[in-house]
Amino acid sequence: MTARQYPTPQTRRTMPFDAADVVVIVGFLALIWALAQIRPAIVAPPASSIDLAPINLPYYALRSALRMFAGLVLSTIFTLAYGYAAAKSRRAERVLVPLLDVLQSIPVLGFLSFIVPTLVAFSPGSVLGLELASIFAIFTSQAWNMTFSFYHSLITLPGDLKEAARLYHLPLWQRFTRLEVPSAMIGLIWNGMMSFGGAWFFLAASEAISVNNQNFVLPGIGSYVQLAINHQNWSALALALITMIIMIILIDQLFWRPLVAWAERFKIEESEGTTAQSWFLNLLKRSHVLSFIASALSPFTEWITNRVAKMTIPHERVAVNSQRQRRADQLYNLLLLVILVAGGAYLLLFIANGSIGIDEIVKVLLYGLITFARVLVLIAVAAVIWTPIGVYIGLHPRVSQFAQPIVQILASFPANFLFPLATIFFLRAHIDINIGGIVLMALGTQWYILFNSIAGAIALPNDLREMATNMGLHGWRLWRDVLLPGIFPAWVTGAITASGGAWNASIVAEIVTWGSTTLTATGLGAYVAQASQAGDSVRLVLGISVMSLFVVGLNRLFWQRLYRLAETRYRIGV
Repeated sequence: MTARQYPTPQTRRTMPFDAADVVVIVGFLALIWALAQIRPAIVAPPASSIDLAPINLPYYALRSALRMFAGLVLSTIFTLAYGYAAAKSRRAERVLVPLLDVLQSIPVLGFLSFIVPTLVAFSPGSVLGLELASIFAIFTSQAWNMTFSFYHSLITLPGDLKEAARLYHLPLWQRFTRLEVPSAMIGLIWNGMMSFGGAWFFLAASEAISVNNQNFVLPGIGSYVQLAINHQNWSALALALITMIIMIILIDQLFWRPLVAWAERFKIEESEGTTAQSWFLNLLKRSHVLSFIASALSPFTEWITNRVAKMTIPHERVAVNSQRQRRADQLYNLLLLVILVAGGAYLLLFIANGSIGIDEIVKVLLYGLITFARVLVLIAVAAVIWTPIGVYIGLHPRVSQFAQPIVQILASFPANFLFPLATIFFLRAHIDINIGGIVLMALGTQWYILFNSIAGAIALPNDLREMATNMGLHGWRLWRDVLLPGIFPAWVTGAITASGGAWNASIVAEIVTWGSTTLTATGLGAYVAQASQAGDSVRLVLGISVMSLFVVGLNRLFWQRLYRLAETRYRIGV
């Protein structure tokens, strides 16, 4: 029996199409058909409600999936631009990283409360404005985690690789495409996968929008589930959950798994290790159609690359004058002071008008402390449970082969779809929602730590692991001297995004509803959710401001110090 011969670039021109080409052509035609089906619906008038008939579920799932991928494209573009700017300039970093902390701290409902009226007015009589608002909400639930990952990969890039790029005088474009993006690829893909999964958590909020005492509905599986919950329709809810699982599995096998297998070529190591496999990626590699398209586009892409490279020839870095640096720092501190004074004056104006009082501010601060305590418990428990599991999965490709789809389903499955069941369980088990809310928050945010632990373990050089084996390191010594330092940069990214995500999740986890039964926890998340539903813009701004204060304060005082520690002490390379 002879081994199967795969087509080479020379033989592909003469060999007939095979199954791989059929899959590519059918997939392309299916995408065109799906876009054609969606296009008329985008310019249609907004719908007042959706239909719970099961026949509509595939169409609703398609609409939701396209919104998710549109948000992912925007998040990727934002990540590459924002993360690069923050990592390449210390002055920009001092503004962009704190700003990223603030953006991460603003809940999805906070963005929707201000962006929906604007976009609806932008396209009156059309659903386009709502579609853009929904995609923007999905973007805000994806982008921050990916940006933190890319930024941190850039600032922890091994020094010997940066020195090699400098010695070879690589243009900035080639440094970006051949060194910086490839070195960040593993973490970026795993965090993109986690961000994509986390966005399902807020899908219902982005498709069934309730702001300023107005209700807006978009056809999608998120709004379908929300309507099933409101009507206490168990059969519709069950069918939606099954549809979600099928859709998540398809996206994992046809999109994420091929990306994970492809990204392992960018591991920084000197010895070859076992790599992840993807049946769909192997199928695409055998496609004559894709090979022909790549060959046809090659001269065009090469011409663009050369043109951009010539435009981005790096100049020698000029030493910054210390006096100019001090003036820049003073200007930066003055700008922060102006922002703080303006925010304080804005708050005092509301107090003077009688809209809110000092007692209201104190109450919201106490709510923030209660939610903060829940976040701390969540992060501590999730770190203890999921860090070792993530490292084990990342170090064993065969385990990752079957564990990744399971993890992807668990992380992508919108836990808030199960909140109605949690409501019934809490009532029957007499569990206080103030305690149960921690579990509900964890269902949506603990995966950030797991995914980043997996990504950090996968990125560990195989020669480093072989050295630990040869030295007989095992047990706690292996964890202390190799594994924990090796995954520390990725773990910090997971922890900081899990922390920010937990504050966002508190908005949907501190208020759970099933039909006419509602359980409300004491906390800042419930306060923001109630203010948004009531259209109380003053209290909504106050709640979001306090939430931003807690998130930014925690990031500045704790997480950023861990970032610096990872950058200076625990990065791989010289």
